[in-house]
Amino acid sequence: MKTDFLVIGSGAAGLSFALKAAERGRVTVVTKGEMNECNTNYAQGGICSVTYAPDTFEKHIRDTLVCGAGKCDPGAVERVVRQAPDSIRDLIAWGTRFDRTPDGRFELNREGGHTEHRILHHEDLTGAEIERALVESVRRHPNITVLEHRFAIDLLTQHHLGEFVTRHTRGLACFGAYVLNLETNEMETMLARFTVVATGGCGNIYSSTTNPVVATGDGIAMCHRAKAITENMEFIQFHPTSLYNPGEKPNFLITEAMRGFGAILRLQNGEEFMDRYHPMKSLAPRDVVARAIYREMTKRGEDYVYLDVTHKDPDQVRRHFPNICEKCRSIGIDITRQWIPVTPAAHYCCGGVKVDADGQTSVRRLYALGETSCTGLHGANRLASNSLIEAVVYADRAARHASERLDRTEFQEGIPDWDFEGTRHTEEMLMIIQSKREMQQIMSNYVGIVRSNLSLKRAMRRLEILWQETEELYARTKPNRDLCELRNMIAVAYLVIKQGREIKESVGCHYNMDFPNREAE
Repeated sequence: MKTDFLVIGSGAAGLSFALKAAERGRVTVVTKGEMNECNTNYAQGGICSVTYAPDTFEKHIRDTLVCGAGKCDPGAVERVVRQAPDSIRDLIAWGTRFDRTPDGRFELNREGGHTEHRILHHEDLTGAEIERALVESVRRHPNITVLEHRFAIDLLTQHHLGEFVTRHTRGLACFGAYVLNLETNEMETMLARFTVVATGGCGNIYSSTTNPVVATGDGIAMCHRAKAITENMEFIQFHPTSLYNPGEKPNFLITEAMRGFGAILRLQNGEEFMDRYHPMKSLAPRDVVARAIYREMTKRGEDYVYLDVTHKDPDQVRRHFPNICEKCRSIGIDITRQWIPVTPAAHYCCGGVKVDADGQTSVRRLYALGETSCTGLHGANRLASNSLIEAVVYADRAARHASERLDRTEFQEGIPDWDFEGTRHTEEMLMIIQSKREMQQIMSNYVGIVRSNLSLKRAMRRLEILWQETEELYARTKPNRDLCELRNMIAVAYLVIKQGREIKESVGCHYNMDFPNREAE
């Protein structure tokens, strides 16, 4: 199978790239589930853009840099903030509906770390609304083919032509991907002039996450195996407020917009506590709030704190947060009268595959977008609602960059079909399930909100055993979704631990008890 642009992933980044690239060539989108099974669909809060005075580009830039704790790429920050209004217009043109006031102006929210109201939203289901509009536009486009239930296994490089490659190999390039058809169990060789990896994040390397079950770090792991450079993987952002409802997976997200609306964090005894940690109190940056909640729960031996919105007008609460109201009501909580039990959960990977200003990785003809990528925008801690706009901005830049080179880029011939010789269908599903749970426990226990040199060392030792067992199983087994996801999660967990051990400070989402100085400053 040949296509001009192969897009792996169907969230905001992948689909907006597809729509732009389809103006120049044929696009094939592959996704391992249904099109809307992605992190975008779960994003509640909104999408950032400077819209009205007194907000300015300079204020949005400053808020992003402050939240990123000195680790942002200033060029990436400026790029995203200044291009954001154009990308919002693109989303609206594709059919996205943002909430407006009676006079027709956009109704803007404010979230943690923001000094102004600049969050466009659609109730508390903004991501789902953006995804709906993109999916409908993609399905209508004659130049875009969508292949659902296709799992990209590995990216094609010179390695598959028999060459020994490293990340220092000159001219290293991507020629497409091996893609497993989950309905027929056949491996398809997909050749592409350009390949885009936009598979979302890796939240499921942890036991508790707000991410959907498909977020297993597939794109980051594939790019890592293809020798692309990754960075900032230690900066895993934990959302401070997921609904405490034991046994539910994934954790239901309680959007930060609720705190922007005026909700207050309280201990189980009713005491407010965020004033002890930050002058912005409940609207402090996410890493600060998550650590504060973690410390208070640890100190008291409790599993959750409360989020209190009962002092706000009930009708306004129901209008702004209908999805959250309905979810809480389903478990017996009326949020207009009762406090919401919340606990931190793994939410967003601030690092990923390193890309340049046009979304291109260190491997030629290979782009990484959205949460799979590391543009430098987020630094050590993502500013709330910056991720969706980053995805759309960089998708536009990548589509322009690739389209300009389309006519002088040829398909790579001679790629062999997948070799199934010596492998068989696995009968060891129980071992795969157990290994996944063990890996999640390792990450949650040793590489969570608070870490130490000892915990990271211990995590690496235990993960190495799982890696070896999984690779041995993979070598003798025909690829299947569960095994490949496990393999990818272990690879991503390794990168988080490895890069966490290399950084000798506590900054942003990475807090190491052996290096507390940065936070003290």
